[in-house]
Amino acid sequence: MKLQQGTICAILAVLHMASRPNQQIPASEIAEIYGVSQHHLAKVLRTLSLAGIVESTRGPGGGCSFIGDARKITLYDIIRLFESGWFSAYPGEPHGQTDVAEELYRVVGEVDRHTAATLQSVTLQTIINNALRTARRRGHKAMVAE
Repeated sequence: MKLQQGTICAILAVLHMASRPNQQIPASEIAEIYGVSQHHLAKVLRTLSLAGIVESTRGPGGGCSFIGDARKITLYDIIRLFESGWFSAYPGEPHGQTDVAEELYRVVGEVDRHTAATLQSVTLQTIINNALRTARRRGHKAMVAE
């Protein structure tokens, strides 16, 4: 699966903020940590803000914060904001095509359904919890709030 850069940026930004609940995080911090331009990040954060996932505060001490529920928001929820038509690349019933083409569309459609179901089952909190466990196991300082 190949996601657009903006989608990856959105997922990383949301995870970064969700792992530090109730904190205002400067967009410049997120951009620096993940190596993305602040201009591109601003566009991504606007989309996430319109979706009610993050909010931003201007001025001294301002920044972005996660306002969603990490136990309910899934990877699919974020991906669908940035990847239009991602799960509908192949028509379900091609008309006037060969049996081979119809079988290909059926198989690809099945893969899309499985992919969507998997992404809908992975919450932000699941990823944060897994990152914490991995950091503890490796003896690293966790980059997320405990």
